[in-house]
Amino acid sequence: MKRLLALLVLIVASAAARAEAPVILVFGDSISAGYGLAPEQGWVELLKTRLKTQGYGYQVVNASVSGETTAGGLARLPRALELHHPGIVVLELGGNDGLRALPIAQMRANLAQMLDLSSAAGAKVLLLGMRMPPNYGPEYTKQFAMVFSDLAAEKKAALVPFLLTNIALSPDLLQGDDIHPNALGQPILLDNVWPALKPLLHK
Repeated sequence: MKRLLALLVLIVASAAARAEAPVILVFGDSISAGYGLAPEQGWVELLKTRLKTQGYGYQVVNASVSGETTAGGLARLPRALELHHPGIVVLELGGNDGLRALPIAQMRANLAQMLDLSSAAGAKVLLLGMRMPPNYGPEYTKQFAMVFSDLAAEKKAALVPFLLTNIALSPDLLQGDDIHPNALGQPILLDNVWPALKPLLHK
């Protein structure tokens, strides 16, 4: 009986510790949802492992949805914030807006609202920037890239200027669509995110 009671206490204490662990909410599109990969291969899963091995007591919730635009993300975010109460929001949206050549002003407004909502919920925000291929034209690609740097400065958010640095121009790190990083590219994605994320963490 005593052993059973001790086991129950241990289970309850473990559950309480998990419940109290701060949450990192990764809120993105297919790049963060692990499109085309086995579940354990995506950079968000690799992040969970790195946090654990380095002694950071965070839960990571991946609320990324393949094909998501900033408009779709803005519609989903309030519920995600209410449900998970994240301490950190990693915002990785905008790529699908760009690929569909949607108006940059609207994309910027949607991202700005998501940054504001996250901050108002008490979360630190890390914005993951994207860029468009040159075939979208120099003016569009320049304006698109500037959205992320401008918003990060304006909203005082942490920034990764380009999530696909050291990947986008390497076919051996991309899936057959030449858009999504393959399994070999996932550790590089994490290495691109980590220097901006680490200062937001505490042990």
